[in-house]
Amino acid sequence: MKKVISLATLFFSLSTLICCALPALFVMLGAGAAFASLLGVFPQLIWFSEHKAIVFFVAGVLLLANLAMRIFVPPQCPADPKLAAECARAQRVSGIVLKISLIAYLVGGLFAFVAPLLDW
Repeated sequence: MKKVISLATLFFSLSTLICCALPALFVMLGAGAAFASLLGVFPQLIWFSEHKAIVFFVAGVLLLANLAMRIFVPPQCPADPKLAAECARAQRVSGIVLKISLIAYLVGGLFAFVAPLLDW
């Protein structure tokens, strides 16, 4: 279950980038036409922008669940030294994935909800 929530968290956090941060980045770099052609090839990506509130809500809930599991559920590594080392490595990778997910969520939220309010 923990692995499923971690992967879902990463997916939804990256979805926040697709809906909000990447379009702004492409326009800022002067590649708005390139992003428009990307949407022409993959029109399904528009769904993320149209439903950004739902995407951000689900991503936020998953991030909170993942953080709660990391804080309140201790790792259950086996006693075997080789397996315990592998378990510890998996815990480190999980922490890195969680940090990447948090950064993606915050960047996406900045471009989705804060940047439109600013007069740039």
